[in-house]
Amino acid sequence: MEKLYFNLMASMMCANYGNLEKEVRDLEKGGIDSFHIDIMDGRYVPNYAMSLNDMRYIRSAADRPLDVHLMVEHPNNTIEIFIRNLRKGDTIYIHPEAEYHPSTTLQKIINAGMIPGIAINPGTSVETVYEMLRIVKSVLVMAVNPGNAGQMYLPYVGEKLAHLLALRKEMQFDVYWDGACSVDKIQQFAPQGVKGFVLGTTLLFGKNKPYSEILQTIREMRF
Repeated sequence: MEKLYFNLMASMMCANYGNLEKEVRDLEKGGIDSFHIDIMDGRYVPNYAMSLNDMRYIRSAADRPLDVHLMVEHPNNTIEIFIRNLRKGDTIYIHPEAEYHPSTTLQKIINAGMIPGIAINPGTSVETVYEMLRIVKSVLVMAVNPGNAGQMYLPYVGEKLAHLLALRKEMQFDVYWDGACSVDKIQQFAPQGVKGFVLGTTLLFGKNKPYSEILQTIREMRF
């Protein structure tokens, strides 16, 4: 059986905020590839999650890259604040529906030396973001409606993934999975070309096991 390598990203909204520095250190020692930061404004999604200060602290404590997922209305109005508190090589995702001219926001991310990305909701078709696929480097496919952890997987997302995976080489972007990420989803979609998976409460957090043990088990999967 083949062994595949894919990125594993920790969904930090699920972390233990009573000792956030230890969470970051333990995840890095355990082999996490990046830290996924969910920023919510209570308007684009009906919830509040991590703050700018949470992101800033994790950026200062972590050696690995950050993937910042902006679930906010009109990200162009505040994108400079996030850019100033990140490093070159970090990724910033925006939702195209949240912006009048998303390409303008993406260009600011590119100019700052960061990786431009879009997040696609379950109800967003590939056709509506097709042109943007030529300028982004990362596409985050939401397997659940954004806003809360622990939601059920929406099965029609698989067809969307297949569509994006067929386009990724021509348009030069990578595809990532976010939401309800279980072992069977990794086993199904990693061989198809999904480059990374955001891990939350389904696989990583709240399991009363060392992160190193959980991540090693995932890494040793065979396909």
